Amino acid sequence: MAQREVQQELSVDRYTLGLVSPDQEWAGTVADGGRIETYTPPGCWGPMITPEFRGGHEVTRPIRVENAEVGDAVALTIRDVEVTSLATSTGSMRERTEAFGDDPFVDHRCPECGTEWPESIIEGTGEGAIRCAECGANASSFGFEYGYTVVFDEDRTVGITVDEDAAHDLAEDAAELMDIPENSRQHPILLYAPGEMPGTLGRLRPFIGNVGTTPPVELPDSHNAGDFGQFLLETDHDWGLDSEAELEARTDGHMDIPEVRAGATLICPVKVDGAGVYVGDLHANQGDGELSLHTTDVSGTVEMDVEVIKGLDIDGPILLPNEEDLPFISKPYSDDELESGRALADDHGVDLLEEMGPIQVVGTGATINDATENAFDRAGTLLEMSEGEVRSRCTFTGGVQIGRLPGVVQLDMLAPMDVLEDRGIAHLVRDQYDGLER
Repeated sequence: MAQREVQQELSVDRYTLGLVSPDQEWAGTVADGGRIETYTPPGCWGPMITPEFRGGHEVTRPIRVENAEVGDAVALTIRDVEVTSLATSTGSMRERTEAFGDDPFVDHRCPECGTEWPESIIEGTGEGAIRCAECGANASSFGFEYGYTVVFDEDRTVGITVDEDAAHDLAEDAAELMDIPENSRQHPILLYAPGEMPGTLGRLRPFIGNVGTTPPVELPDSHNAGDFGQFLLETDHDWGLDSEAELEARTDGHMDIPEVRAGATLICPVKVDGAGVYVGDLHANQGDGELSLHTTDVSGTVEMDVEVIKGLDIDGPILLPNEEDLPFISKPYSDDELESGRALADDHGVDLLEEMGPIQVVGTGATINDATENAFDRAGTLLEMSEGEVRSRCTFTGGVQIGRLPGVVQLDMLAPMDVLEDRGIAHLVRDQYDGLER
């Protein structure tokens, strides 16, 4: 990836074909302390049904960050996430086994002529609309087990599911209604026109499902996580891995944590020089766990401020969510609570740790238990604590939340600010939570 002129503000509207890699072309270089703006196409479903893709998402080309070197971290402060789609379709998936080899997200092939990653064309609407350009066969590797179509209000505050007739009408204008960017290469999932669950109203709160830094090895973008990455083990395609150890190169950009939204700060590991920040897989809403494995994929714009944290050698992301998104037990102490704490400390002859800051350490793995163990390890390394202390602090002042089944979690706790000061991130925690003054 070539060097480019450093820009204080960098706008990105070019994307990859489903891969994150140190060999991808840079989108540009943003200043340390600068701002990234992206125009991002929908994530999962569009790339999943488009057989040219090598992964399940369409993320931006990687962005070089000035001064970012291996062993540093990059803090991404999300200033804005705006949905530009007017409608989308989603649901639980059904695999068409004849249209792929080992992995329906990765090694696509035409079920009739056998062309690998065939170019495709659209003919009509519905689940048979994606056709191999060589022979005309249905070339998509996915359909819906149960699917629904959602339209949004003008302000993107709510959405309502529609019936089959309305879904078909929307499918006739799928690319425009989903606002597929000019440089995107995916087919819009709105083409499939599913019409189950009509008349259901849902609240919208957009977030970024796949955001982070480039791993040192090439991976399908949707598999840059400890749970989805399991699909790469012992496979015969170009991105197959021989062992779990090889998956440790991941940077866990694909989290699907709904708290990764406007106002949050995400601290990401730097595993290639320049960091290679990328953005993709925007969602209009999602409940914890993403229980269908998919949610409301949308196009949209993202604005993020960037800061390099020198020497913060972390293995995976740390999230500083909006205070309203923190569990009650993990919120910063109020003045009244500190006053009561001081009185208790005096009564019992102990020194009160007054300065404590909320952090969430992201863990991923094959299962929720594996992901939690991964988060324990990462938190222990970050804070130089034993697993026993991490477990105790997370029980008394935190907990574990599920980002995505089967294996993405947020391990949250109130951490001593002097420790966070030593690690170089105390200023981010203070900024995130108004100086921790109540």
